[in-house]
Amino acid sequence: MKSSKQEVVRVHKDGHVERPRPEVLTPLSTDPITGVSSKDVVVVPELNIIARLFLPKLTDPNKNLAVLVFFHGGGFVINTPFTTTYHNLVTKLVSEANVVAVSVDYRKAPEHPIPAAYEDSIAALKWVASHSNGDGPEPWLNNHADFQRVFLGGSNSGANIAHNLAMAAGNPEPGLSIGLLGIALVHPYFWGSVPVESEAVYPDEKATIDRGFVDEIWPFICPSNPDNDDPRVNPMAEAAPSLAGLGCKRVLVCVAENDVMKDRGRLYSEALRRSGWMGVVEIFETLGEGHGFYSRDLESEKSEELIQRLVAFYKDK
Repeated sequence: MKSSKQEVVRVHKDGHVERPRPEVLTPLSTDPITGVSSKDVVVVPELNIIARLFLPKLTDPNKNLAVLVFFHGGGFVINTPFTTTYHNLVTKLVSEANVVAVSVDYRKAPEHPIPAAYEDSIAALKWVASHSNGDGPEPWLNNHADFQRVFLGGSNSGANIAHNLAMAAGNPEPGLSIGLLGIALVHPYFWGSVPVESEAVYPDEKATIDRGFVDEIWPFICPSNPDNDDPRVNPMAEAAPSLAGLGCKRVLVCVAENDVMKDRGRLYSEALRRSGWMGVVEIFETLGEGHGFYSRDLESEKSEELIQRLVAFYKDK
């Protein structure tokens, strides 16, 4: 199903915001198949920002687990950690990679335009970091988290957030005292005003989202700076800070063959290699699939391949 902005979010003349597509939510539970438990925690009380925490079935209660801070996709306008697709995706990652996860419910545009999503996400990451000495407010993190192995992960807009938070982690100014081992970006939302590689000629009949749709999103969610070369959405723009400052040691970029944004992901990985950044970047491409294909069927062969690549990344020390 191809997306248009009107199909995803509509702003009526009276200011009312409508999201036409029904959202399927999953309540808190202990997953009967994997044994993964979940609970919701308020991480920024003054803004009522919530995160859904996930804990795998513990075979050794004394063993500390890597931490995954996850940011869902949806173009900054739809979805939550409670959306069934993302609840189930994080559950699978937690079970198979044996990590403890924090999935952040950042505020969405247009009611809360950019930079709200970034502000909420960095506040949530600071909340996670507050547990690094074992005396934070959340027992799951105090008792089971290994803060030498902290990962950021996300899809689409969530991958964009993960990149921008890793840039913040490499800059001492925000006061973000957390070391990141790696970031995994799935179909990252990076864009620009000038087409690159195949973007200008990409056949729309293959795409889940076309160039026109992507062109519209950033100006819609960020009216204060509607330029698609804003460094937050185009980290390769001339005015963007050097990627050499990325504050992690490893990066995995996952792209899909039929995604109009695939070349931005490739260029990002190439720019990282050229930047002087001292880490290791890998790219993983799913052939024959489009943007966010896994959201339609997490059990498909291609989805399983993607999930296993992510699991391997989070398990690798």
